[in-house]
Amino acid sequence: MSIWQAIVLGILEGISEFLPVSSTGHMIIASSVMGIVSSDFTKTFTVAVQFGAILSVIVLYGKRFFQNLSLYIKLFIAFLPAAVIGFLFIHLIDEMLGSVITVGVTLLLGGVVLLFVDNWFRQAEEEPNREVSNMDALVIGLFQVISMIPGVSRSAATIVGGLSRNLNRKTSAEFSFFLAVPTMFAATCFKLYKSYKSGGGFTHHEIHLLLIGNAVAFVVALIAIKGFITYLTKHGFKIFGWYRIGIGLMVLFLYFIGFKMGMV
Repeated sequence: MSIWQAIVLGILEGISEFLPVSSTGHMIIASSVMGIVSSDFTKTFTVAVQFGAILSVIVLYGKRFFQNLSLYIKLFIAFLPAAVIGFLFIHLIDEMLGSVITVGVTLLLGGVVLLFVDNWFRQAEEEPNREVSNMDALVIGLFQVISMIPGVSRSAATIVGGLSRNLNRKTSAEFSFFLAVPTMFAATCFKLYKSYKSGGGFTHHEIHLLLIGNAVAFVVALIAIKGFITYLTKHGFKIFGWYRIGIGLMVLFLYFIGFKMGMV
């Protein structure tokens, strides 16, 4: 992986981590297009670059994040299902990280779902604004488990989970952002530890790539979060659904006509 490739992936991560379009899916597709060779490090980079994006949440929501003890309890409850499932099925998840066909299918199916989400949960927008409860957090955490399949989108799954509990779009999106912090931090630390243990550490070049990718993702995510909240509150999910369907169909078409896809 070159520096310019790390920058491109950092930009994609920063834009897509908090949008319901699957950041991991986009990075797998981009890695394929750029011809990035599959290795333990490239898979580690795909996960670890998310750390830069989640730092933007702490910067933007620092006051709420550090002054609310009850929020930590709810985040812990929501985090637990993914932590348990992720630990038990880490090898299966690793295998799926290199599968472009999986990404294409899940992007397509998830896009179809997003076309109807606004109508399914219209009542949630009409409900008075309220805080996330412990039960809400548990349900959102269970929805987050689905996003371990590349292409599903952690953001989409957790926001829909919030809507299913009659939380409005803004509240659901913000809790999804907060939940990204412990989830992505744990995933990054675990992936880095596993990679370090199996490969004996990182080269200076790999460390530079990780730092550059995370720095780019951090800056881009700061902009993306604000824009997404504003757009989602006003317009809903439909545009993201059509986007996912378009990208998913393109990926599947290229795959079935024999275009070489997947990190090689």
